[in-house]
Order: sequence, then structure tokens, then C-alpha cells
Amino acid sequence: MIRIQALFDFYLKSSIHVALSVYALVRMTQFMFGIPYDVPIALFSFFGTIVGYNFVKYDALAREKKSMMRDELKLIAFLSFISFLAVGYYFFKLERVTQLVAIGVLLLTLLYTLPFFPNRKNARNWAGVKIYIVALCWVGVTLLLPLVNAHQELGFDFFIKCIQRFVLVFNLILVFEIIDLTNDDPHLKTVPQQIGVKRTKILGLLLLLPFYFLEFLKTNFIEKQVFVNLILVVLLALFLVFANEKRSKYYSSFWVESIPILWWLMVILL
Repeated sequence: MIRIQALFDFYLKSSIHVALSVYALVRMTQFMFGIPYDVPIALFSFFGTIVGYNFVKYDALAREKKSMMRDELKLIAFLSFISFLAVGYYFFKLERVTQLVAIGVLLLTLLYTLPFFPNRKNARNWAGVKIYIVALCWVGVTLLLPLVNAHQELGFDFFIKCIQRFVLVFNLILVFEIIDLTNDDPHLKTVPQQIGVKRTKILGLLLLLPFYFLEFLKTNFIEKQVFVNLILVVLLALFLVFANEKRSKYYSSFWVESIPILWWLMVILL
């Protein structure tokens, strides 16, 4: 039982689960815009998420405590290295314009992680900025890259989906920020730190309204998506309402991050 628990924790800590969420959103984009399954962009996004998230989470720790790295961290570093090789392989299978967009997303990720400016911390520690940068990166990877690689026109439906995808990720991060409220540095000025938990939940619930009703404005309207999105909105609302600082780490790192995967599975089953 302990071994299963350790494997599950490694699955979460090594960012495989969040990478599956990104993969699911890429597949959702392909479904919504009628794009055939594009293996290079889907796996580039999957492995790129593992590399990016592990770099953000463990880079400083690895540099500061090289001689004290636990076996688990070494395994995560090895997985990240293998994923990095996979990212490089699939990167060269992408269209040239997609490669340029991917480099732009990479620069945004590096800005989030590394202190580029003198006497300044990285963007992750800029007051109130973290949630917007993460949401933009997710929109770029899960929506923009698949469409660009498939030579899809970035028309009205694209901008509708940009807003919806941003709101979705924004709400997912709000749950994380509520749960991490007692541990986050006050200088981060996360949304709950600035407006309180109750108002954060109200904000998230209000944002779900445009997320749902914007679907009706799409030119390529898919009827079953209305029903699937309603289930998604209800799930998001429940996770948001019941989020608090006393929740288990699995509440956000597994259950909340499973929502995009469940969304994709609902589309497949229906």
C-alpha cells in the first residue's frame, strides 16, 4: 500500500498528471475545430509540460542542494531529461510557424521562472502576476499551438475559445491559490490574498457564466458541447465552493487538475 502511495505521489510530483491535463486540452482543441489527431503537437505539449513544470518547481532546489538530492528528485530529474529529449524530437516535427510560437511560449515560461532583470525576482514572484502568466501559457500551448500547426484560420471562434480557455485555467488556479493561502508568501498578492476567499469564490463563479454562454456565439456550434460544458461548469463550481486552506494536497493536485481530463473523456464517451 505504501509503495502504491509512493508511486501515486511520484506521478503527481513529477508533473505527469498536469501534463495529461494539457494533453487533454490539446485534444479538446482538435475536436472543437475538427482537426485530425496531430501526434507531434499533442506529445510536444505533453512532454513540454513535464519539462516546464518540473523546471519551475525544482530548478532552484536542485541548484541549491545538489549534494542532498533525494532519490525521488533524481528520478524526477531523469524523467525531465527524457521528456526534454522527446520535446526536442517533436519540436522538429512541427511546422516552422508553430516552432516560432512555441519559442514565444517558452520565453514566457522562462520569464516566469528566471530573474531576467537586475535586482528583480522572477515573474513568478511579481505581485499579482503569476495567475495571468500561467493562464496565458496554457492558452498558448493548448489552443494556439494546435491551431497554428494545423494551418487553421484564427477567426472569431478562436477568440471565443481563447476567453473560455483562459477562464477555465484561471478558475483552476483560483482553487490552488485558496488551498495554498496559508503557505503563500504575502508579497505574491494572489487573488485570495487581495480580495479574500469568499470574494475569490464569487469571482470564479461569475466567470463561469461567460465561459458557458460564449459557447452559443460560436459559428461552429456543437450541440453536445453545451451539455458537456454544463457538467464541466457544475464541477468547477463545486470544487471552487468547497475549496479551503484545510483541504488535502490531492484536492487540487489530483482532483482539480483532473477536470480537463474528465472534460475530454466526456466528449469521447458522448
